[in-house]
Amino acid sequence: MKAKTKPMQGSMGMGKGVMVGGAMMTADKDIVDNAMGSSDHTTLVAAVKAAGLVETLKSAGPFTVFAPTNAAFDKLPAGTVNSLVTPEMKPTLTKILTYHVVPGRLMASDLKNGQTLTTVEGETLTVMKSGNSVMLKDAKGGMSTVTIPNVASSNGITHVIDTVLMPAN
Repeated sequence: MKAKTKPMQGSMGMGKGVMVGGAMMTADKDIVDNAMGSSDHTTLVAAVKAAGLVETLKSAGPFTVFAPTNAAFDKLPAGTVNSLVTPEMKPTLTKILTYHVVPGRLMASDLKNGQTLTTVEGETLTVMKSGNSVMLKDAKGGMSTVTIPNVASSNGITHVIDTVLMPAN
């Protein structure tokens, strides 16, 4: 299933944007403000708020965020999301969310097949590339595909993914 993207003219999308979840993601907004506009990322935004990561992801960065869609969260076992956003599960939720963030501003073209990315959480993701397709292998062997690459924000880059990545612990 391929996501529909509408790349805009401009130098690497600066000033223009990419449509994600029915909203234009623009480089003048930070990662959180862009995500809040996407109807496909309401679960992620709620999780970021529950984990207390809003201020971090609004800071200067730069960050590369692999942003799971609502459909990605829906693939988790029933009840997982509701349990993760409870106060008791905040440490686990924070660990999972920070596993989706890599320091720096990495465009899809910067990602190389077999490359290891160290996440903010501390564990690694492995990049798998096939043609123009970018996939990520998590610590448990799970695979996620980038469905919309290179969404520019003022403090980093977001790549929309179709599966929640899981750290080893």
